[in-house]
Amino acid sequence: MWDETFEETLRGYLPFMGEDEQLAPDTPLRDVGLDSLGTVELLAALERAYDVHFQDEALSLETFQTPAVLWAALSALIHQAA
Repeated sequence: MWDETFEETLRGYLPFMGEDEQLAPDTPLRDVGLDSLGTVELLAALERAYDVHFQDEALSLETFQTPAVLWAALSALIHQAA
């Protein structure tokens, strides 16, 4: 699954998710409050935290659909940078 940094960063942009609520891989991020501004801010936060840059093809609504999809896109970037 994903690491603690990812979950902490992502949770910061999910205002409708309770602190005690488990973040499941298939949780629809829009349903827990990720809006368009939050998506842009989350993207920047993840790029800073992991020292990566999302390519244009990753900048789609599908990439930010669920934690699992977002983590897969981010993981690919992390492995490319290594």
